[in-house]
Amino acid sequence: MTESEVELLRRALLEWGGPARCSDQLAVGMGFAGERDLLDQCQRLRNALGADAPLGAADWARTLLATEIVFVSDLAGSGVEWQTTTGRDDEATIRLLRVIQRKLARIVSHYYGKLPSD
Repeated sequence: MTESEVELLRRALLEWGGPARCSDQLAVGMGFAGERDLLDQCQRLRNALGADAPLGAADWARTLLATEIVFVSDLAGSGVEWQTTTGRDDEATIRLLRVIQRKLARIVSHYYGKLPSD
């Protein structure tokens, strides 16, 4: 992953502790135990990405799904406020997110249509 790709993922994970609003049900659907676990794991994943630490496939799947939802959803994520809260342009974000999705495709393919779990 390039520095800009990692920074996008790290920034997206940070949104869950700020403007994004996650229910326990949505957090479970993303592979976390609940909202509190989502917040705790987002911090752990941000730290791991920042330290270039290896992540398992389930962690990559959770990171990708949490990023996709927080970027796009106006009901649960940052949605229309993404650009305001992150300073990142929507069009540039989606282009970079597509690159990340392609890079992670083989790693997370086991979780397509499934709950990301260890």
